[in-house]
Amino acid sequence: MVDTAEGEAAGGRGTSGVRQVAAGGAAGRWAPGDHILWRYRDNADPGRFHICRPMTVVQDTEELLAVWMAPGTACIKPVLADGTPVHHEPLATRYTKPRRTTRDHWFGTGVLKLARPGDPWSVWLFWEQGWQFKNWYVNLEQPRRRWSGGIDSEDHFLDICVYPDRHWEWRDEDEFAQAQRDGLMTNARAAEVRSAGRAAIAQISAWRGPYSDGWEDWRPDPAWDVPRLPEDWDRTPDRLRS
Repeated sequence: MVDTAEGEAAGGRGTSGVRQVAAGGAAGRWAPGDHILWRYRDNADPGRFHICRPMTVVQDTEELLAVWMAPGTACIKPVLADGTPVHHEPLATRYTKPRRTTRDHWFGTGVLKLARPGDPWSVWLFWEQGWQFKNWYVNLEQPRRRWSGGIDSEDHFLDICVYPDRHWEWRDEDEFAQAQRDGLMTNARAAEVRSAGRAAIAQISAWRGPYSDGWEDWRPDPAWDVPRLPEDWDRTPDRLRS
């Protein structure tokens, strides 16, 4: 998974009139411009959240949830107990040393996240400065659970990077292997994650949506505010939704 500090489009422009963390609109859907939370549970303790990112809804339909993380968004990320960034720790001890969470900001140019219900991955789009499209990033993860204020998932370590010339490559295979060695993922779950990755690669190879849908040409509504990070960002979901 891309770290908060590493911030390395068929959809039309969103609407203005942003609402803070939403309860969901008609038919349980969020409206363009709503603010929601995109959270990940701690792999070592699924009872707690260790990543939280406020997002602005671009589109929410039965087929696709699209959300935007603006540059400068305040986020929650994990660090080691002494404040050391997780990725500065050698891989052998990265997942065994005590951790805590800290507030930070997304320092990249912004990220568009696309998620289809039931898919064990989401697809993220990255741009360079000046809206030069950089790549798609397939984040393998537990299918997301919706609740009134956002969506929750668990990261599965392994990822796939997809480039504009349509070639792809596995990412973070070393972290994926270490997570298994440290007992954060069973052999059965690891096999499921690999299978999910192969299914994602089949879509890439066929160049189906979202890669063929023009999302790289999407741009956020300039009237949108940057969502705030609520004090109760780690609250227990009050109402789960399918």
